[in-house]
Amino acid sequence: MSQTLSFTPGARLEMGSHRFTAREIIDFATKYDPQRFHIDAEAARDSVFGGLCASGWHTASTWMKLNVATMHRESRKARAEGRSLPEFGPSPGFRNLKWLRPVFAGDEIRYSQTMRGTRPVASRPGWSILETLAEAHNEAGELVMSFDSAVLVRFPQTDDAP
Repeated sequence: MSQTLSFTPGARLEMGSHRFTAREIIDFATKYDPQRFHIDAEAARDSVFGGLCASGWHTASTWMKLNVATMHRESRKARAEGRSLPEFGPSPGFRNLKWLRPVFAGDEIRYSQTMRGTRPVASRPGWSILETLAEAHNEAGELVMSFDSAVLVRFPQTDDAP
């Protein structure tokens, strides 16, 4: 990942990809979403999906894992270059979660987020809400998941903070 993290509206951050295996689909779904098309390959063939597919929650959780890993990587890179990154806080939530296409065993999904903008939080001086568009695409470039994300963020006090 050679891009530099930018908080400018429209900036897109590629977070990496993940290949979903049948075993992990079944393991995740057995614990958290035990529907037949997520836990039983034979039953899944007779479902509306026509095959074993990942829970949407599994797809979203993988986005979060890659998001955290990306922020840790960007933070290490910024420190090594003598730059400061904002302090990230918790997320106040998300909106418009859409699972648009199934993620089948063997699919490699690419994850990204696009910066939408920031707005100050009146009740927390110095903090803002960073809003992004979170997306996941399959190998054919088809959108499989999207949602509007928000996170609390405190930017370093510099002239170039958004």
